[in-house]
Amino acid sequence: MKVQASVLLEQERDWETVTLELQPPQEMEVLIRVQYAGLCRSDEHRRHGGAGGGGVYPLIGGHEGSGVVEEVGPGVTRLKPGDQVVLSPVPQCGLCKYCLSGRSRMCELQMNVATGMLPDGTYRNYLDGRPVGGFCILGTFADHIVVPQNSCIKIPEWFPLHAAALLSCGVPTGWGSAEYVGQIRGGDTVMVIGAGGIGINAVQAAAFLGAGQVIVVDPVPFKREFSMTVGATHTAATIEEGAQLARELSHGTGADVTIVTVGVMTPEVSAGALEATGKGGRLVLTATADVAYDVNVQIAGNRLSLYDISLLGNLYGKCHPHYDIPRLARLYDQGHLKLDELITQRYSVDQVAQGYADVLDGKVVRAVLEHAHH
Repeated sequence: MKVQASVLLEQERDWETVTLELQPPQEMEVLIRVQYAGLCRSDEHRRHGGAGGGGVYPLIGGHEGSGVVEEVGPGVTRLKPGDQVVLSPVPQCGLCKYCLSGRSRMCELQMNVATGMLPDGTYRNYLDGRPVGGFCILGTFADHIVVPQNSCIKIPEWFPLHAAALLSCGVPTGWGSAEYVGQIRGGDTVMVIGAGGIGINAVQAAAFLGAGQVIVVDPVPFKREFSMTVGATHTAATIEEGAQLARELSHGTGADVTIVTVGVMTPEVSAGALEATGKGGRLVLTATADVAYDVNVQIAGNRLSLYDISLLGNLYGKCHPHYDIPRLARLYDQGHLKLDELITQRYSVDQVAQGYADVLDGKVVRAVLEHAHH
């Protein structure tokens, strides 16, 4: 079948819309009609060669999304045509030591995220005879995709698909950074640096978990103001201002938990975040560089050691998609998690480049691609 998709034809080239030939699902695969895709910063990192390193081009963008099952391949038992699903950007085989120990986010299939190669070593999309993969073995910037059954999390038929798309990556990564990695406790002073698609959900989680103060640092006034509607108690334009606030609010001790969710990690950001973190605190790094293997974290070792500060990296907020996505969906249903309000702009498949320009300019909280199906 013919599909429309926004792709990266080459590294550093902008997003372009092309027509692909999509083959039917094979064993343990499903065909999804994608309704919505999130415009997450990681796809832009991939445009510059980051978010996975290496990689093969052309590559279909999009690792966040929701849709409806249209067809299932042989051996598929958990899904049927008509089911609504959230698409997981965390490939999982279910059999490696990481999957079997509850760390599916570290599955060996992660090696395929930058190539889009399916678990059987093949591809389903073709452009002028060339195989084309989807980012994170998804590629939700295409209106139809064929993905492994394990990449789909079924959601109730009443769940709005625009909100469901955010549950793929940005929400669990931000929420998990606060809950699982930061281990926020009631009364903690928390500082979140960067109020984008991930940081805004770390803010929601911090408030839900009972943090005493939630300080949001972001240079964009619009984002600072928005963060106050989802759980922030204070805001600052710079890390230095945020650190001073944290010291004042904690009577001199500093932030108990600092979560870094900026679009691009730099040595200056990491150094400032460490200075803001108090004794015995936890510094959570949930940010990456645009260029793979850049040295982008600067840490004063004495402060880390003598102040007993825990430096915590993470992938996907240490979440498990098949457990945490349904859990977060329930929190949304119960009124504890805002999703609809986060979407401040929608784009078509031909507007992905403009969408990312708006993301980089700080004009949106969350942007989604809305596929047109006739």
